[in-house]
Amino acid sequence: MSKATSAEVGQTAADFSLRDGADQNWKLSDHRGKVVVLLFYPGDETPVCTRQMCSVRDRWGDYSATGAEVVGISTDSVDSHKKFAAHHDLPLRLLSDKGGDVARVYGAKSLIPGKVARSVFVIDANGVIRYRDVRPLGLFRPKDEDVIGAIREAQG
Repeated sequence: MSKATSAEVGQTAADFSLRDGADQNWKLSDHRGKVVVLLFYPGDETPVCTRQMCSVRDRWGDYSATGAEVVGISTDSVDSHKKFAAHHDLPLRLLSDKGGDVARVYGAKSLIPGKVARSVFVIDANGVIRYRDVRPLGLFRPKDEDVIGAIREAQG
């Protein structure tokens, strides 16, 4: 999974498998049948990323009420994700895209070398991308209301 593409709304989401903060395998195709949200972010314990993930935590009741599977993805290590999640009591799984291959396939390319763009992809129960928000500079985080609204729309 190393070629660069750009996942667009209406396309089938590329399958991938990554390790989470508990060093468990997480595979996108294992979650067919439910809406999946991919939250790409530049890095653990950075100011904007920490605010973004803590905002998701603070709105977790709204996210979980949708029934969607919500995961965060960055190039940080499994160990870094484990510490970040514990430090901020994050309820969502954080996936390690160490080489950035998944981010490249999804077109989550940052202007900051070696980092992924702050991006959101909402994938419907059939594996089709229904919402895409890619922010190459990443200074501003997506609004939770917009993501939750996109989840509800993807649910039909």
